[in-house]
Amino acid sequence: MGGIVVSELEYAPPASEPLFFDVSFGVAPGEHAVIVGANGVGKSTILRILSGEIEADAGDFAIDGSFLSMTQDVGMSNPTDTLRQMLIEVAPVQLRESGRALFAAEQAMNDGTDDGMKFAEALTEWGDLGGYELESQWAAAAGRSVKTPIDDFGTRLVSELSGGERKRLVLDLLLTSGVDVLLLDEPDNYLDIPTRLWLEEEIRKCRSTILMVSHDRSLLEQVANKAVVIEGSGAWVHGGPYTEYPEAREKRQRLLGDAVKRWNDEERRLFRHMKVMKQRAAQNFKNATKANAAETRWERFVKAGPPPPPVPDQNLHVKLRGADSSRRVLAFSDLSVSDLFLPFNDEVHFGERVGLIGPNGTGKSHLLRALAGELEPSSGSFKLGPRTSIGTFTQINDRPDFLGHACFDIVRQRVSDDEKAMKSLARYGLANQARQEFETLSGGQKARLEILCLELEGHNVLLLDEPTDNLDVDSSEVLEQALDGFLGTVIAVSHDRSFLAQLDRFVMINDDGDVYALPDFETAMEALTSPGEVSSVRFAKPLTN
Repeated sequence: MGGIVVSELEYAPPASEPLFFDVSFGVAPGEHAVIVGANGVGKSTILRILSGEIEADAGDFAIDGSFLSMTQDVGMSNPTDTLRQMLIEVAPVQLRESGRALFAAEQAMNDGTDDGMKFAEALTEWGDLGGYELESQWAAAAGRSVKTPIDDFGTRLVSELSGGERKRLVLDLLLTSGVDVLLLDEPDNYLDIPTRLWLEEEIRKCRSTILMVSHDRSLLEQVANKAVVIEGSGAWVHGGPYTEYPEAREKRQRLLGDAVKRWNDEERRLFRHMKVMKQRAAQNFKNATKANAAETRWERFVKAGPPPPPVPDQNLHVKLRGADSSRRVLAFSDLSVSDLFLPFNDEVHFGERVGLIGPNGTGKSHLLRALAGELEPSSGSFKLGPRTSIGTFTQINDRPDFLGHACFDIVRQRVSDDEKAMKSLARYGLANQARQEFETLSGGQKARLEILCLELEGHNVLLLDEPTDNLDVDSSEVLEQALDGFLGTVIAVSHDRSFLAQLDRFVMINDDGDVYALPDFETAMEALTSPGEVSSVRFAKPLTN
């Protein structure tokens, strides 16, 4: 097992102010550490620097031993990529470069620009570096992670697997690789709850040193035994389990405040003493030496400067007001979408908070898209009640209408004047990003902006697809509080157990396409941990005929 040492790391995006500086921390061999902090402070950027994807502006770091890394959007960039291309990108450096060269040589041979000599050379190098052993690991991981058999990784497209299957395949491969260090960015994104439970168990069993970014509060409480906190443009470390982190931060803030107060008190005391001695020296020259010494002592103290103050807490204010509508908001009649699940019947009433749950690939997001008018039902229908206005939150913040537009301009389209636009951005912690274009924001900042737009548009029915996936913990909790006071109806797809616990009831779609109504969170969790036996779960009510 290897460790990680980071010293005085600094990074600024092109033509921007430093994102962070003086970031120093260590992760000892075998520790499972998480990087925490507000959206946009640079958590993912630190992992990108450590993995060699980008260079820091200053500072040093060292990773002892072999390492592998995974980005949060692994397998999501190009749907025409093959599984081979996806898995090559998470291979060790030498094999990654060899795999890319092999792919390029194969393409050149197939289109006739090469006679096959380069392909033969690349294939030999691939084998010499251990490529065939790696392919055996791919096959073993796929056998454990993918529902349908994979005959050829070079022809099977990533788009043929659900986002959760892609992520689990990569995670299975990395967590069983035996490398010294793993760098994991949002490993839980796109995973359903049974797979998140699997991930928790695999991380606990993994002997590798792990440094990861995650916003899943339940996952962090189960697996993280150290927290690296990025705030105030620097870093500090909580060397215990994540469950103790909130209390540790509160204590640290209190101590920092006490230290600043003590410094201020001491500075005033030294200053007053100097003034008294100056007055005595004016009356009696014999006191001049003592007065000069008092002045020197005060000047040195001031020059050293005060200790760092407490870091201001995030000041987010989400105001999802909503509005009244008819009692029956939605009525489903033998509805199915893309034939992903069996036709079902149900009603959603005003004020309900309904969670759509179930394994990945069962059609939950498709159902939300149909309710938003983006897809046509494959059978049956649904009917909206009077006075309903639907707003949607997309799982991957996929908003083509936002692309190329600055945050300020997006918000300004929804408010009456410039001042209100800036105040709205400030409430969501986005004032400093007012002139940034949407696509340059972090995932969490994009999510905040999308929620802000929902607020300003004033809908009374919210369709939320994984709303907390990219939000930091504080932002997730603020959103949950806002939804609690929202005058309207919420239908949400989520695999975040902390978020789901705030909802009223649940509709579960299982792998067989059956749809069940579940009355509360406890019943929903029981059904999710035994998806093949939902019909035997107490209080589970089938909604399909």
